[in-house]
Amino acid sequence: MSLGILYLDNHLLVVNKAAGVLAQGDETGDATLLDAGKAYLKEQFDKPGNVFLGLVHRLDRPASGVMVLARTSKAAARLTDQFKRRTPDKRYLAIVEGTCQGAGLCEDYLVKENREVRVVEPDYPKAKRAALQWRSLASHDGLSLIAIHLKTGRPHQIRVQMAHRGWPLLGDFRYGARRELDGRNLALHCYRLTIEHPTRRERMTWQAAPPATWNGFFDAEVAQLLAA
Repeated sequence: MSLGILYLDNHLLVVNKAAGVLAQGDETGDATLLDAGKAYLKEQFDKPGNVFLGLVHRLDRPASGVMVLARTSKAAARLTDQFKRRTPDKRYLAIVEGTCQGAGLCEDYLVKENREVRVVEPDYPKAKRAALQWRSLASHDGLSLIAIHLKTGRPHQIRVQMAHRGWPLLGDFRYGARRELDGRNLALHCYRLTIEHPTRRERMTWQAAPPATWNGFFDAEVAQLLAA
């Protein structure tokens, strides 16, 4: 498995997760990013025994993009605290079905039941607030490219909030899409992530382009955004 390494030091391993790769194990038993990262560190640094690598946030299996992993327990604790306090800056690109123009703020309450996430009323039991800002970059052929600033980090949040407004993500058949991306994955990519380094306490940013399956969809607009 290619890790797509973006950065490596004694405390962090930052990668560009490929679409279709599990962040951590599930009932399928398929290979995971976490295990691949441990295997890489074990070989790269000739480490005996078990290698520590901490998962401090996640991307859905069919999504792609920048992920940071912790190489020490101290780094894991400090990064986990950052994500709980919502201090990391998380930027996504998505291709949605429909003509989406302008910009806006999505604020909803979500609940996960029977492995599905849906929008509910604020007083629904165990409902959690979900917020994101979105901006349309381009539209053609019944699709739109949008940039998303994720304010909270709920399961399937972007997918559900966009679909709730009539803009399901390309390839996301679970939440109402009718068109496929590559037959397996969906058009959601974390293109930029900013965190505070767990020991140096300085803000650090990493950026990665969407996977090759996006080629032919808004190539010029994606390139312009990444170059900005």
